[in-house]
This record gives sequence, C-alpha cells and structure tokens, in this order.
Amino acid sequence: MKDDKAWEVGRFGGGARKIRTLQGRVWGLLECLGFVGILVAWASLVFVIKTEHYFEELCEPNAWLTGNTTLTDFKAQDEKFSLIFTLASFMNNFMTFPTGYIFDRFKNTVARLIAIFLYTTATLTIAFTSADEYSLLLFLAMPMLTVGGILFLITNLQVGNLFGKHRSTIITLYNGAFDSSSAVFLLLYEQGVSLRASFLFFSVFSVWHVGRTFLLLPRGHIPYPLPPNYCYGLCSGRDSREEEQKTVESKELEGQSEFVSPKEEIPDPGQQKELRSFWGYAFSRRFAWHLMWLSMMQLWHYIFIGTLNSLLTTPAKVSIYTNAFAITQFFGVLCAPWNGLLTDLLKQRYQKKASKTGFSASAVALCSTVPCLALTSLLCLGFALCASVPVLPLQYITFILQVISRSFLYGGNAAFLTLAFPPEHFGKIFGLVMALSAIVSLLQFLIFTFIKGPLQNDPFYVNVMLVLVTLLTFMHPFLVYGECQRKEGPPAIA
Repeated sequence: MKDDKAWEVGRFGGGARKIRTLQGRVWGLLECLGFVGILVAWASLVFVIKTEHYFEELCEPNAWLTGNTTLTDFKAQDEKFSLIFTLASFMNNFMTFPTGYIFDRFKNTVARLIAIFLYTTATLTIAFTSADEYSLLLFLAMPMLTVGGILFLITNLQVGNLFGKHRSTIITLYNGAFDSSSAVFLLLYEQGVSLRASFLFFSVFSVWHVGRTFLLLPRGHIPYPLPPNYCYGLCSGRDSREEEQKTVESKELEGQSEFVSPKEEIPDPGQQKELRSFWGYAFSRRFAWHLMWLSMMQLWHYIFIGTLNSLLTTPAKVSIYTNAFAITQFFGVLCAPWNGLLTDLLKQRYQKKASKTGFSASAVALCSTVPCLALTSLLCLGFALCASVPVLPLQYITFILQVISRSFLYGGNAAFLTLAFPPEHFGKIFGLVMALSAIVSLLQFLIFTFIKGPLQNDPFYVNVMLVLVTLLTFMHPFLVYGECQRKEGPPAIA
C-alpha cells in the first residue's frame, strides 16, 4: 500500500515537472520571439523612423532638377542611421561579455532585472522622444535596447538544460526566435500602429517579464545535467538556498558532462585546476578559430542589413523589399532548430557507437558539431554570392539564404559553445566570443563610408573581397574534425 502511494506521488509529480518544463520552453520562446531582437528588423525600423522625420534636417536638395521634381540627397541622413546601427550592433555583441559575467556571477534573477531595466528605459525613451528635438537620443536608446535583448536571450538559453538529449535543438530554437522577433515590429506597423504606440506596447509588457522572472524561473542557474527531481519557479516548494544546494550537488556530476578540454593531452591532477580556468579556455586554439568563424560571417550579415535600405532607389522599392526582408526574418524560428536537431541526432548516433567501442563521450560530443559548422559556412557562402550579384529581383533569394544562414550561425554558435566548453563558464565564454566579434564588426562603419564615398554606393568590390574572406571559415570545421580524430578516434563523420 505504501509503495502504491509512493508510485502515485511520483507519477503525478513527474507529470507536474513535465508540464513546468513545457511551460518554461513555451514562455521562453514567446519572450525571445516577441521582444529581444528588434535590431534585426533594422531595415524596416529605419524606414519607419525616417517617416517620423528623424534627422530630416540633414537632407538637402540636389543642385539639379528633373522636370519639376527636386531630388533630395539623403546621404548625410543615411550616414547617421548607419552610425546608430554600427553602435547598436557593436554594443549588442561587446556588452555580452560583461552581461555574461553578471549572469554567471549573480545568477538569473539579477541578470533579468538588469535586462528589464535597460529594455524598458530604451522603449520608453523612443516612445516619448520627438524627431524635432531629441533625434540624438536614438544613439542611447538603440544600444540599451539591444543590450537588454541579448541579456534576455542569455538567461533563456539555460532552459535548454531541461531537455537533456534535445538540448541543442532548444538552444538553436531560441536563437532563431531572436532573429524572428524582428517581424513583430513589422506586423504592428503594417496594422497601422504608430512608432510611439509600438514601443509603448513593448514597455507595458515589461510587467510580464518581471512576473516571469520571479514566478516562473529559478533565482539561480538551471544546472546541467539536472539533479534528480529538480524543480523551480513558483511551484517548486523550495527556497533559494535549497535551490542553490541542488545546483551545487549537480556540479559533482559535471565531470561526466560533454565538454572537451582544449588541450590535446590528458592533464594530470596537478594541472586540472589550471586547465579548467576560464582564461585557459579563452586562449585556446579552438576558441580562436571559432571567434574567426563567427566574426567573418557576422560581419557579412551586418553589412548586408546596414546597406540594404540605402541601396534601394525609390520609396516604392524600399517599402516592397524591406517588407519582404522583414517577413523572411520571421522564418528564422523555423530554420534554426534544424541545426540543433542535426547536432543532437549526430551526438546520439555517435554515442551509441562509442558505447560499443569505448570511445570518449567528450570527443563524440565535439565531433557531432563538425557537420553543422561546415553547413553554416556553406550557407553563408551561398548567401554572400547571391548578395554580390547586382540584380535586384535576385535579392529575394538572398533574403531566404540570409535568414537561414543567420539562424544557423547564431544557433550553431551557442550550441557549439555548450558542447566545447564547460557549463560553469558558458556565460563568460559566450559573452567573450560575442564581445570580440563586436570589435571586428566595427569595420562595418569604415566599409559603409567606403561604399558611399569612393565606390559611389556600389558595394560589388567589397562583396567580392568578403566572399573570399568567407572561404576561410571552412578552416574551423576542418580543424575541429582533426582535433576529434586525435581524441581516441571517434566514429568517422559521413
């Protein structure tokens, strides 16, 4: 009788845990999908901001006329918007390192409260400023908006820890939702919602962010691997000290987790502590090549997004193509999980073979990322080639390749870092790679200036150069594969 009662409690308790896990995934997905990636919608956002007459005083009529029409020179206005985009995209990545440190050091609740403060301050600033007197506040508001959004993303990525063998799929799904959130702004604008009303809507929803922070998420981190009977949120029945104890206990299991030391040799006990330090991983060859892989392809995407609006010659074309671009961004949430799913399936397949042959689980986990890294480079190369062809109708295909490539890039980046580095350093490693890639992204403003000046708005030669640089990204999966081959010979990659 007692055993039957225990079974009933376990059965219903397990059902409650599954419901909370599913609820956590859904709410996290909605948060990423609805709010955190507005910068990705820059091509549409800048079109709307222009209609609100921001920096309109910089527009000057040309000295020549065509019939009765005076042509207006928007070069100075476009340069202002390019500078805002460069600053915001730089801060989006560079500030990921300090925010990742905050997440690792002060845990989930503190990080989310900072994100809510930055995000809400930015949306209120844009909502209550006028183009006549406060245009320059966009230089403050847009970086705050992007930093708040990326901190939301970091705190949501840990939800993947709840899903065990589907961890990479969930992480890439959330990264895809980050990209797709740009479509929310377009949908509001297409329904006739003004710029001010849209950002007031985003501000009011901060109440929901606060509620989810305190009621539906743990105060600390979600550990990986999960300890038995792990609970979190309002219904966990545990205080923060108990929750922290559970997390500490789970750390004892991390010796079995799936990260690989960057060093090829197996460390002796005297070296173990040093090798597991954060800076030991930050200065590893694996980290350096991954940084190059991410930075080169990210620069391509930023240049394409930042120059798209200015390359369209008429308002009608601007409206048609920016709307098409924003709509394709929405499908990022459908594209990104395929990358994580491929990683998870390969990892499970190699683990089955490793259990029979005695190969290390760490090498298998790293080996499973190689096809995804190579596929991402291939997609970016296809996107780069299409973007380099100066045929406007072809850009519809470019938009499709861009959203697939971007989804694979950021989802694959997060998935690779979770498998290649230890979980206790994830926030800092993720932040550092994004921060250093942001320094590389500063080149975009020089490239924007070069295109608008000496190249007279023709980016063809810049595109050709960047296509050649993209070819270097194929080195990263080849080097990771070579490293796998040196790790006890994991199963060959098809």
